[in-house]
Amino acid sequence: MYNNLLVLHSIVRWLAVLSLLLSIGIALRGYLTNRAFSHRDNKIRHWTATIGHIQLILGVLLYIKSPIAQYLYADFSDAVANWQILFFSVIHSLLMLIAIVVLTLGSAFAKRKASDKLKYKTMLVWYTIAFLIIFIAIPWPFSPLAERPIIRGF
Repeated sequence: MYNNLLVLHSIVRWLAVLSLLLSIGIALRGYLTNRAFSHRDNKIRHWTATIGHIQLILGVLLYIKSPIAQYLYADFSDAVANWQILFFSVIHSLLMLIAIVVLTLGSAFAKRKASDKLKYKTMLVWYTIAFLIIFIAIPWPFSPLAERPIIRGF
């Protein structure tokens, strides 16, 4: 089950990143061109937050099953000395949780704005902040803290 969760979490990560980039692009274009906030734009806003929530649930399940987190709780002082263990058990988890909170707040605030321009602006600001946090917390293949492949395989 753990390996399947890893693969699924890795795949959904790209759905989350792509949906965020799409939403940010739509928000930027809508804000700059004073477009009406369409039903399609609202659906994309909503689905971006939903994909983020799905990824969070997968991440929490992965964390519960993770040998890394189990090692952290079994031997905290030794575990935090290892950057990879510290990254996945604390840094990655905390930053991703913060990013999903920011994403959720941005979605909720944008939905409730009175004008279309404010909806786009709110989405643009909050989703960009969430994207930057996520980008920092992804274990990229070139990361000095925790290298992982672009997509995890079985």
